[in-house]
Amino acid sequence: MALLFNDFKSWRIHTQETGEPLYQPVLGYEIDQKGKTEEDIWQGMQRAYDVMREAVQTGLNEDMVSRSGMINNGGKRVFQSNITVLSPEFKRLIARALAAKEVNSCMGRIVAAPTAGASGILPGILTTLQELHNLPDRKILEGLLVGAGIALIIEQNASLAGAVGGCQAETGSAAAMGAGAIVYCLGGDVDQVFNAVAITIQCMLGLVCDPVAGLVEVPCVVRNASAAAIAYSSSQIALAGVGAVIPVDECVEALGEIGQSMETRYKETAMGGLAATLTGKAIAKKVLIEDIEMLPDEDGSSNAS
Repeated sequence: MALLFNDFKSWRIHTQETGEPLYQPVLGYEIDQKGKTEEDIWQGMQRAYDVMREAVQTGLNEDMVSRSGMINNGGKRVFQSNITVLSPEFKRLIARALAAKEVNSCMGRIVAAPTAGASGILPGILTTLQELHNLPDRKILEGLLVGAGIALIIEQNASLAGAVGGCQAETGSAAAMGAGAIVYCLGGDVDQVFNAVAITIQCMLGLVCDPVAGLVEVPCVVRNASAAAIAYSSSQIALAGVGAVIPVDECVEALGEIGQSMETRYKETAMGGLAATLTGKAIAKKVLIEDIEMLPDEDGSSNAS
C-alpha cells in the first residue's frame, strides 16, 4: 500500500463501506508500511504519547530558557499566573502547548507531529483532552492515528512544511490533526471529524512562516498555543453539528494553493514578516555574533571569552 487515501472523500467512503472506525485503516497502513505487528504499532504510539506528556511536564517544571534568550519559561509562567482571562482548563491548554514547544526550542526531547515547529500543539491538545474527559490512553492513541491519517492527506495535497507552505501548513496542519482527534475521541461521527479539520484549516489559512533569526522560537512558540486554541474551538463548532460549508478536501486544496502563491520570504527564510522588523533584525545580528564567537579557533579552542 503506497498511500493510505488520496483524499478525505475516499476515507469517508471506506468507513461507510467497511464499518471500520476512522483509525483502523491508518493502523493497517502503519502495519503495512513498517512491516510490524499491530501490537508493535500500538506500543510505538504509546511511546510517542509518553514523550508528548513528558515534554509537557518538562516544560512546566524545568528551566526553559533558550540560548537566544527569546524563550524564557513562558509555559510555566502562564500555568502559574494568578491573573487569568480564561477558564482554568483553557489556561492549562495554552500553558501545556507553550511548555511542550519550549522543550523543542531548548533542544529537549519532543515528538515532531507533524513537525518540530508544531510540536507543542498535539501534546497540549491531547493531555488536556484526556484530563477533561478522563479518557484512557487507548482512546488517545486512536485519536493520534486519526490525526496521522489527516496529516497524510494534507501532505499529499498541500504540505506540512513551513518552508513549502508557510506556517499555515505547519501549525495549521497540526491544529487540524488535533481538532480531528478531539472530535473522534469524544464520539463525533466522520462528518463531524472532517468538519473540524475543515474549520481549523479555514481559520489558519494564510499564516506565514517568519521565524526571528531563523530560530524556531518566535513567533513559533506562541503560535503553537493559538493553534491549540483554534483546534478546540473548531471541534466544539463541529460537534454542535455546524458544517464547514467548504468541504474539507477543498480546504486542503486552498491550503496548497495559498502555499504555492506565498512569496519565498514568508516561507521559513527569515526574510519577511516579524523576522524583517527592526527588532527581529537586531536579534538575528546578535545571534549571528554569538554563533561566530562560539566557533573554535584553529587550535580547537573556543572564541568565547
